[in-house]
Amino acid sequence: MINNLISKAMYREDYDSSAFRERNADDVYSKPVRAGKRTYFFDVKSTRGNNDFYLTITESKRRTNQDGSYAYDKHKIFLYKEDFEKFAEGFAEVVDYIKNQCFGGEIPHRSEEEENSQVEFEDL
Repeated sequence: MINNLISKAMYREDYDSSAFRERNADDVYSKPVRAGKRTYFFDVKSTRGNNDFYLTITESKRRTNQDGSYAYDKHKIFLYKEDFEKFAEGFAEVVDYIKNQCFGGEIPHRSEEEENSQVEFEDL
């Protein structure tokens, strides 16, 4: 319940748009993941009739406009159930490659400054 409220608040313009109302997808579950200056949202949605489910993955990054106001750049992908396994395999393979071939087995952690720059939901 609270995840749906957070998700709707984060994407109010998406939910208020006529395209969203036409698609008529229902939010089932949402998991926000804050990572430095970005927030990733993993949203499970149901199709019309609630007989199928899919995942949307959204990257949201806050940017400051010239007038000092904030705007959010959002990029979204839709992942359908028939692609879950291949997506997960590909993702795991690429992460493993980066860990082992690019960083010698361990991905560097964020600095304290990067961790403290996270966007809070209240800022949105």
